[in-house]
Amino acid sequence: MGKVLIITHSQDNECIDIVSEKIRKHGGEPIRFDVDEYPLKYNLSSCFENGEWKIYLDHEGNRVGLHDIVAVWYRRSNNLGGNLSEVLEREYLGSVYGEIRATFFGFLESLPCFQIGRYSKYRRLDSKEEQMRIADFLGMKVPETCITNSPQEAKRFVREHPKGVITKMQSSFAIERNGVENVVFTNLIKEEDLDEIETLQYCPMQFQEKLEKKVELRITIVGDAVFAFEIDSQKLDNAKLDWRREGVELLRDWIPYELPSDLKDKLLQMMDMYEINYGAIDVIVTPDDDYYFLEINSAGEFFWLDRLMENNPISEQIAKVLLGKANRRYTPVFDKNNIESLA
Repeated sequence: MGKVLIITHSQDNECIDIVSEKIRKHGGEPIRFDVDEYPLKYNLSSCFENGEWKIYLDHEGNRVGLHDIVAVWYRRSNNLGGNLSEVLEREYLGSVYGEIRATFFGFLESLPCFQIGRYSKYRRLDSKEEQMRIADFLGMKVPETCITNSPQEAKRFVREHPKGVITKMQSSFAIERNGVENVVFTNLIKEEDLDEIETLQYCPMQFQEKLEKKVELRITIVGDAVFAFEIDSQKLDNAKLDWRREGVELLRDWIPYELPSDLKDKLLQMMDMYEINYGAIDVIVTPDDDYYFLEINSAGEFFWLDRLMENNPISEQIAKVLLGKANRRYTPVFDKNNIESLA
């Protein structure tokens, strides 16, 4: 029975249980690692002795060997090392968190097995600019964009796009205020807002031309399988700029969408260029039926789309790719076939 390590956190949603069930169905053994409880409740040990690597994960009296796992699903690493402030003095926290991250991500990167997406590959996807450059290189349309911390450059861009400009964050999804997280959605910027844009100097932002929308697409790719859905975000005023503002209201309104074959091929090419087997991709379809690539979310949500289909096929595909029962889009660096091909 092949062991599959699932990297997540204790507050993650139902998708973990469903994918775990699918892994068991296909003869695998899911191992859940809630990293917000590491190191307080987990011990992680990697040892090289007598010419062999041994890796052990201890949790609540149970020990699991990770040196013989067949795959990793890096899902989330939210709040890695959480709650340490309750047991350590503040002066030690910075150094300890640094060691936790170096140990944990070093362990992940070193695993000699298949990973749906290595952490280092996902971090490369943090560059929205590179994503757009690759999409443009592959022949996809991308919105006219300006990424800057220059108030003067932002003003120029806004004035040269009289049909409207939207702003959005490249990394931060929420701002904490009085202990409450406030989600940062996509917003429309108007020329009258430019008088208050001087603080941009301290925090770069992404500005894009405002596109008219016929529908918005969420395209989930797992291995070779492409699951495309559309939403009419324009039917609700509060969702016109960012459907996530009405995400709950629109939850059951997504319907399957048939992608043009050339767009599908280009998106799969993009997955190959990043060497990843999972991506949640956002695309705008304009009233003229032009397709505009926005971004790949390396660990984007899929559970609400999975629910809309019979037997959770996205979860099924994730399990099959993890266990090698469906095509994978790259060969792990430690695969002996890689070495033999270079000989």
